[in-house]
Amino acid sequence: MILSRVLPVAALMACLILHGCAGTSVATAPVEQTVYDRVMSKGKIRCGYVVYTPGCLKDPNSGELSGIGTDALKAVAKNLGLEIEFVEEVGWGSMIEGLQTNRYDIVSTPIWTNANRAKQADFSDPLFFSPIFVYARKGDQRFGNGNLSKLNSPDFSIATIDGETAEIIAREDFPKAKTVSLPQLTDLAQMLLTVDTGKADVTFMEPASAAAYIENNPGKVEIVKTDRPIRVFSNCWMFKRGQMEFKNMLDTALAQLINSGAMEKILAGYEPSPNTLYRTALPYRVPAGQGTSQ
Repeated sequence: MILSRVLPVAALMACLILHGCAGTSVATAPVEQTVYDRVMSKGKIRCGYVVYTPGCLKDPNSGELSGIGTDALKAVAKNLGLEIEFVEEVGWGSMIEGLQTNRYDIVSTPIWTNANRAKQADFSDPLFFSPIFVYARKGDQRFGNGNLSKLNSPDFSIATIDGETAEIIAREDFPKAKTVSLPQLTDLAQMLLTVDTGKADVTFMEPASAAAYIENNPGKVEIVKTDRPIRVFSNCWMFKRGQMEFKNMLDTALAQLINSGAMEKILAGYEPSPNTLYRTALPYRVPAGQGTSQ
């Protein structure tokens, strides 16, 4: 008797559950399109860029862009059958935010990699490497024999740009020194001018970027002679985190440029003097005597 009452109730509950489940839709978040899929569907790579010698130069009259990163990415895009669109000039401190919000697919100016940037973005393989040296007013004898330890003192000031590498070096290596900070979109030459005019004692820069200022202002600033650069940075294209398909495509196309010798021609065209830009190591070794006349 009890069983005969329980069975209809159980059947009714099962029916209600089934109907309830059938009438319930589970909301799912839309899947975000990957950078690779977006690039391939549109047939173009949208670029943000930082004007920075020698990675990206901008003609003041025409607005046309050139430079190592610009020319190399154009060559990569051509080999991939893609177009390049330069959509936005950005600052050092804001460039990652534009990647995260999909305003552009890549920062076409080669960017120096560091741990903080790696937490927020991904990078291609290196195009080349940049040595960073300390620059002071010409004839400043306070750093004789390359002794930079005294720079870590409130008696010294360092010219920096917000979000730029000189600021990071100052903070990491010389936290006690004062900084003379310039806004994000300031031309790097202004850091040398700040040293030249006595508003700061030193700054940090790569020779390829300092060359034009030194040529136009001879006898004003010079490299503090040390045994080695204060930093060496890899120069890489930067894009949104987690985009492995896009990265693999770029790295393969970049390797083609390097292995064909096209990358060397681009570097030589923007290198102000020999050995100011460090090349990537080739991933192979040519056997002795091969390729030479017999």
